[in-house]
Amino acid sequence: MSLFPIFFLKDYLHEVTKILQFECIFCTENLQACKNLLRFAFAKGKMAHIKDDCAIINSIDTMNLQTMDCPSFNDYIEQSIRKYWDLDALTDYGTHTYKYKDVARIIEKVHIILEASGVEKGDKVAICGRNTVRWGIAFLATLTYGAVAVPILHEFHPEQIHDLVNFSEAKLLFVGDQVWPKLDPDKMPGLEGIFSNSNDEYSLLVGRTEKVQYARANLNRLFGERFPMYFRARDIHYHRDSPDELAVLNFTSGTTSNSKGVMLPYRALWSNAKFAEEVLGKELKPGDNVVSMLPMAHEYGMAFEFLFEFLWGMHVYFLTKTPSPAVLLNAFAELKPRVIIAVPLIIEKIVRKAIFPQIKAPGIRLALMTPLLRDRVKMQIRRRMQKAFGDNFYEIIIGGAAMNQDVEIFLKGIGFNYTVGYGATECAPILCYEDWQRFKQGSCGKAAPRMEIKIDSRDPQHIPGEILARGMNVMLGYYKNEEATAQTLRDGWYHTGDLGVMDAEGNVFIKGRSKTMLLGANGQNIYPEEIEDKLASLPFVTECLVIQKGEHLYGLVYTDPDELKKAHISQGDLAKKMEENRQTLNQIIPSYARVHAIHQMPEEFEKTPKKSIKRYIYTNYPV
Repeated sequence: MSLFPIFFLKDYLHEVTKILQFECIFCTENLQACKNLLRFAFAKGKMAHIKDDCAIINSIDTMNLQTMDCPSFNDYIEQSIRKYWDLDALTDYGTHTYKYKDVARIIEKVHIILEASGVEKGDKVAICGRNTVRWGIAFLATLTYGAVAVPILHEFHPEQIHDLVNFSEAKLLFVGDQVWPKLDPDKMPGLEGIFSNSNDEYSLLVGRTEKVQYARANLNRLFGERFPMYFRARDIHYHRDSPDELAVLNFTSGTTSNSKGVMLPYRALWSNAKFAEEVLGKELKPGDNVVSMLPMAHEYGMAFEFLFEFLWGMHVYFLTKTPSPAVLLNAFAELKPRVIIAVPLIIEKIVRKAIFPQIKAPGIRLALMTPLLRDRVKMQIRRRMQKAFGDNFYEIIIGGAAMNQDVEIFLKGIGFNYTVGYGATECAPILCYEDWQRFKQGSCGKAAPRMEIKIDSRDPQHIPGEILARGMNVMLGYYKNEEATAQTLRDGWYHTGDLGVMDAEGNVFIKGRSKTMLLGANGQNIYPEEIEDKLASLPFVTECLVIQKGEHLYGLVYTDPDELKKAHISQGDLAKKMEENRQTLNQIIPSYARVHAIHQMPEEFEKTPKKSIKRYIYTNYPV
């Protein structure tokens, strides 16, 4: 229970500082010093340190203190559009570019569609399709109108999309051309209108009410009546949100279970954008390029490949196609992005296919073992990799899944400018981060500004425990799921379900998921992710998963057919190679974690949009 309710905080601030003057070690000099600590400690990310030493601050509801000075997120959007009015904003790569003023004009047209269709503040608007300019504008228009955006991954099965649209109670759906042919409007009876998200005019696909039909049929006339002379920057006035107002209903990608609807408030969106500004603002400037390759329906791509860059005056390029290594490297070479946001799988594929084969050559291996040549060779490898990614990026931020240790050791060893972050949909998404120059190998950084992280363990530095978090980024709860909300948000902390340790400097090291932790025959804790990391480094292992059957562990392995063809390996030979891999693996892991057998998978594992394997599908896989 908060000592000071939010609507009393400002009135009581003076009284609080008086109390603190006598009981807080930080108030030995003057009252103003304490007042500044109270009001601004969160903005600087120092509250956790202060709270350790101050019982009074520790008794105050920290979330209330944070939201006191949280600005309107929609005002942030409005001011950015006005400030960067004539700059390029969004481009569908290889096609049309939209300036900030073009985006503003289309936002107003979508507002007219929403208003004339009878959409009210707080109503849900679903958006489903691949990343495009129109996807991004539909999202911005929904927020700035005051409705709730419901991004739905276009990679979900059609039945899943039907179910999520219905579950969210969305009134309208903006849908992409790749998704629409697979959907059945009759299975989404609650929708009043479906609009195409793939053309300049948001054409009407299904109109079930006269209001919706009228809105689209008269869009240009209504826009002309609203702005009879011309449309200017001073004409935009967006919905003013409050910190705890629901902004986005985002569905988790479901690594260990089915999707849940995460209710994200405006404060979480603002805090994530502010975080990116604080840690990257000095390195990025208006007009810089960024490539959007992660799905915007996932918070990682939404927050750090779209929203922040748009707010910062940067130019966002949407790939509009599958981000294969070849497609990405061509885009990087042409666009020279200033920052790159990626999942481990993309980086690992590039390193394994383009870099590892070269450094395994006898001459390079010999040079790396020669002290006089080692540093020079590492520098040349680093420069080659930097050029492959466009040679203009400040850092590559990797997140969304665990990084392979061999690849990370290699990247760190050559001094490559990368860092690994940690996030969750429930935090929109950032939890931990550290700049690449201070990043500690194997970690996922330190608590982000306005967030507190702790390990639920009697010895957090050595014994893994659940990672807990609280702060401005944390969700309101799960939509229509009080039970899951109560299990996840307990005692003021968000329970991530991830296991980890934290060193004395605050660096967090993830050990695995609590839901995936296995129990050995004698009660030992087994983290399958650690076994998989080692297995993935062995020959002909493209993807892998470790499961438990009774007292035995089994490895499920998928091998890239192209790799087998290139190496002239038959299926019979592959079985022998896997047995060799199993024996090698068991020599480098604890005896209680040894793998009993390796089973070859006929096709790639089913994955989430973050390219994480959907573990729960394979828990009972026959071996």
